[in-house]
Amino acid sequence: MTQTPTIASNPSALRAGLDSVYLASAVMGAVCVALICVLMVFQSLGREFGMNTGATNDIVSWLCAAAAFLTMAHAFKHGDFVRVTLVLEKVSAKTRRVMELVSLAVALIAVAYLAWWACRFTYQSYEFKELAQGLLPLPIWIPQMSFAFGSVLLLVAVLDEFVIVARGGVPTFVRLTAERHAKGDFSSDI
Repeated sequence: MTQTPTIASNPSALRAGLDSVYLASAVMGAVCVALICVLMVFQSLGREFGMNTGATNDIVSWLCAAAAFLTMAHAFKHGDFVRVTLVLEKVSAKTRRVMELVSLAVALIAVAYLAWWACRFTYQSYEFKELAQGLLPLPIWIPQMSFAFGSVLLLVAVLDEFVIVARGGVPTFVRLTAERHAKGDFSSDI
């Protein structure tokens, strides 16, 4: 009898799965930004033609929050978060690894706290049947889901990096930044 490989027995499948989720979430964030553009153009044109476009502001604000939170894990993994590496560049490889582990452990605790409260906050909005207070009386937990999902995905990404460094690997954001620099792309450093 042949055993079907599982994600646990195939780390590259897990890596590919996680990277796909990070990318899909970033794409959803990019779609939110595109929708913001479309809605803003619609609102501008609608005003010219006397259309009531008041609820558009509510939707745009929810999309802004969704765009920010849905893209955090991908941005973190690709080195697009602001990091201060001046000290890390001056220490030995062993000290650097220890400092990266400590930094990632602190980040893990902070992001776990954020994810816990984001999920709890969203669930409470669902439980209390809270409605948005703007012009569109939508159950507020629906737009809050992007906050909860993005926070949990960022937690997974930080844990992912912690495991990579704990196993002796180079953090993904360091590796990808080095690859961009090798190609002459310093745009993320501006």
